[in-house]
Parts: sequence; structure tokens; C-alpha cells
Amino acid sequence: MDGRGERGGRRGRPAASRGRGAVKAAARSSSPGRGRGRGAGGGPGDAAAAATLRGARRDGSAARRGPPARRGSVVRNLPAGPAAGGGEAPAAPRSRAAAAGAPAARRRAAVPDGTVVPPVAAASSSGGPRLREVLSRLSLGRQDVSEASGLVNQVVSQLIQAIRSQEGSFGSIERLGAGSYYEHVKISEPNEFDIMLVMPVSRLQLDECDDTGAYYYLTFKRTPKEKHLFKFLDEDGKLSAFKMLQALRNIIKREVKNIKNAEVTVKRRKAGSPAITLQIKNPPAEISVDIILTLEVQQSWPPSTQDGLKIEQWLGRKVRGEFRNKSLHLVAKQNKKEKVLRVADTGTYCCGTVLTILYSTLGNTWRLSFSHIEKAMLNNHGSSKTCCESDGPKCCRKGCLKLLKYLLEQLKMKYTKQLEKICSYHVKTAFFHSCVMWPNDTDWHLGDLDHCFQKYLGYFLDCLQKSELPHFFIPRYNLLSLEDKASSDFLSRQINYQLNNRFPIFQERCHLQNIFKVCRKYRRICSS
Repeated sequence: MDGRGERGGRRGRPAASRGRGAVKAAARSSSPGRGRGRGAGGGPGDAAAAATLRGARRDGSAARRGPPARRGSVVRNLPAGPAAGGGEAPAAPRSRAAAAGAPAARRRAAVPDGTVVPPVAAASSSGGPRLREVLSRLSLGRQDVSEASGLVNQVVSQLIQAIRSQEGSFGSIERLGAGSYYEHVKISEPNEFDIMLVMPVSRLQLDECDDTGAYYYLTFKRTPKEKHLFKFLDEDGKLSAFKMLQALRNIIKREVKNIKNAEVTVKRRKAGSPAITLQIKNPPAEISVDIILTLEVQQSWPPSTQDGLKIEQWLGRKVRGEFRNKSLHLVAKQNKKEKVLRVADTGTYCCGTVLTILYSTLGNTWRLSFSHIEKAMLNNHGSSKTCCESDGPKCCRKGCLKLLKYLLEQLKMKYTKQLEKICSYHVKTAFFHSCVMWPNDTDWHLGDLDHCFQKYLGYFLDCLQKSELPHFFIPRYNLLSLEDKASSDFLSRQINYQLNNRFPIFQERCHLQNIFKVCRKYRRICSS
């Protein structure tokens, strides 16, 4: 007996009194290939038939209504799981809607040519956006990318030429694209670019300046070949990140005035930032370019990285060895903890002395950077060599990363102050840990986007709850310290709200993107 017969019996109506339409429906449900049957639903009242009866027909005619569905339950307790990869992976949090989507994702119907039909997203039944539809909106327009990247290349090439022409100091720099655009996970608009200016340096002595294992003071082990770097040493012989970054900034500020074919400005220096940020006008918006001074040292990675990069089960032991043999990169990043300690140490001196000491000691720290390794991992992310190649099987790893990046981006726009301590690097780090916990390409099947996103989101929520997210390369460095717990807790609550209400923020921001794209298209028409 199908679901309708059971309901008819409960209402005291004999099964024989059903109309011709009901008989036909019963015949259809019993025919091969029509329903998922007991194998999918686990009982005679199969989920597909019940959904058809409760909902509206596709042609617009009304179907018989059943009892009202219960509202989605709120996720209260998130699973406990490992924060740094390895061990048993935490189960993903599930609302009623999300739980309905996961089996649908696993029930994939094969078509004759061997391709796989994507599942129907669970959110569609209540008007929420389907994740695959959201993902398609995040893809960059080819013409927009071409225009933006062409403009950025033109500006950066002119700047690099000018920087190299300076006597000695930065003559050996090389350009290296980094960040989401070059990792092919940029979302919405091609309006942000990260350019590393890599400068080879002789062997350095690295001295840790705190307990994170990420920040270092740099001194030369012997008299360097690069005599021009002497002017960047402080009175203790340490290589000053502040002095080098300031010298590079001055060159760039002078040179942008000579750029004729684009309107470029240098943004005000942001305290503690390793970047020199350019704003390039590209109506109807602007393009932001972060220029990051990077030292490249051909020597072994420091001991703090020894237990990081646990990718043996994901990308293989050989790949890990190749990565660890690559050069060491350091960026001019001030350590906030070091600043607090210095102020405390000099607080007993008179005002003039304090200022002198702060100027000479702050801004000397350098932070390890693994952007070149992260780019390599994201661009070759499969456990098999052919994953996501033109003729190879496709996975949804990058799709999941883009969705969570987008969710955080929209929440930060809405709650800027509350989420100022959280950035996209937290999302990226959680992604790498998730790839280690679920290392196989079959764990990220393209058709299982909803289910895979839930797993990844569940792990990230678990990290937020515990205020524990180890740096992927430096395990003892916690990116979610207890000092930032207020931001972590706030983000956890907001994500849970979005999860249990089928991500309304995805729908809210959709029309803004459409307006922006229309403006771009209109500008092209007017200029042609």
C-alpha cells in the first residue's frame, strides 16, 4: 500500500473508494524506475511519494495536502572532533532540511554516457537557494577577469621596472602571484589581487620572538653579499622589516604618479600589515592590489614546522617532501605580542626615551609565509593526479571553499565590527584540515556538494566553538586564540542561524551582484 492509501485508511475511507487519479498514481509508484522504493526510504511510505503528495505539482495544479511538516530543528550541540586533522572526523551538523539533502546527494543516478546527474539541493523545497546555484553566481565573468587582470599586470609591471632600477636595494626582486585569484578560488568579482615581490637573501639566522613559532628576528649568519641591506639593520644587527617596507613604499608612492593610463593611489599604511595596498580605479568599482615584500631564503624550514603539513594521506609523502624542500619565505609582519612586551618593558622610562626605544625595536619581526605552498596545494588538490583536470574526474573541494568564503564575506559586510578578528585565512586553514580528514577524491564527489559542504562547515564550527584552529604548517600556532573568543562565538551563532534557516544571506545578496554585473555590462556598451 502506498502513502496515499495509508492516509486514506486513517481517515476511515476504504481503499476501494479512491478515484482514478489515485489508482494511476499507485500504478506509477509501483512501476520500475519511478520511485526510490524501500531501499531509499526504508519503508513502504517512501519519501519521494510523500513529498509529491504534500507539495504542489510541477504543472501548477494543487496536490492533496498531508499533515504539516515540522519546522527544522536548531543545531544546539556541535560534534567534537580533532582540531588539527587526523583521527575521527566530526559529524556535520544537520538541520531537518540539510539532513534531507545528504541522502539525495548520495543517491546519484548514472546516465548512459557515464556522467553523473547532480542531486537536487535540499534548500529548494522551501524557497532557499540551492548551493549549486549560489556557486554558479560566484564564478568570475571571463571578460571581467580579462579587463581586471590586464589592468593590474600593466600597473604592477611598470612598478616593478621602477623598483628594479633603484640602486642596489631591490634590484633582484621577482614577481609571484598569490592569494585567491591565483589559486582559482576568487569569488564574485576580480577586484582583489595579491602580488608578492620576492627578494632572494643570503642565509639568515632565525630567532623566535614568541611561542607561536611563526614570528622571527632575522640576522645575517655571516657578512652578506648584499651590502645594500646594511642600511636596513637596526642597532642590534637585526634586519628591520619596518625600514625595508618603508623604503619600498616610498619608491612605489613616487612611481604611481608616473602611471598615465590608469588612476592609481597608495592607501594609507595599516598598522601591522605586511602589504602596500594600491587602489586602481576601474568603474563602476575599484581594484585593490596588495604588494607584499617577501624574503626568499634557501635553507631548511625552522623546527616549529616539523609536525605541520600532514598531507601524506591526502597528497602523498613524496609531495610533502618536495614542498618542504622549497625555499623559505618570510614577510614583513609585525608581531602584536612583541609590541605589548616592548611597551611593558619600557614603561618606566621618560616619555622621550620610550618613543626612541619603540621606534628602534618595533617593526623588526618577520613572519613565515607559505603562500607559494598553499597555491600549489590548491591548484593540485586531488589525491589522484587527474582530479579536476580536463579529462579527469571532478571534485567539489574548491566549490566548498568558495561557499564558505562567500558566507564569511557576507557576514563580515553585515557585522564588520563583531567579526573584525576573523578573516578568510581562517576559512582556508579549516579547508586544508578538512582535506586531510577526508583525503580521498571520492570524499568530495562533485555530486555531493551539499553533503561535503556540511562536513566542512561542521569542522569549522567545531573550531569556532573550541577557539582552536591550528596553523596548517605550524601546529602550535593557534589562529583562534582565546583573546578573540568573542568574535569566534559570534560567528558560530551567525553560521548556525544561517544553517538552520537555509542560508537566507545567500539570497539577500544575490540582487546586489546582479546590479553590479548590469553596471559593468552597460559601461562596456557605452565605451564601444
